[in-house]
Amino acid sequence: MTSPTFDPRLILLAPEDNCVIAATTLEAGTALAIDGETVVLATTIPLAHKLARRPLAAGEKVVRYGAPIGHVTASVARGEHLHMHNLVSDYLPTYTHDEGHSFVSHDKR
Repeated sequence: MTSPTFDPRLILLAPEDNCVIAATTLEAGTALAIDGETVVLATTIPLAHKLARRPLAAGEKVVRYGAPIGHVTASVARGEHLHMHNLVSDYLPTYTHDEGHSFVSHDKR
């Protein structure tokens, strides 16, 4: 059995993960191999951020280290950046930094 082909600038933490990790900052327009398919990045991906390993449907769980870490809020294409703009934790409240330099909880509990 052949293992999936990945660009060396990407890290796959567990075989069942549906995301990969940027091992360096990846500039918009960069071509990468993800599971043997070439993807051209639409946006810059910062170091250590997640990219979708395959297309994900809205509401689908994101799996990292073999465990679900949250779900996507909109459909995501292969190679798309996974972060606070389209990924929500299912376990922790989400916090954003407001202009007053304090943290505001968006937890509705």
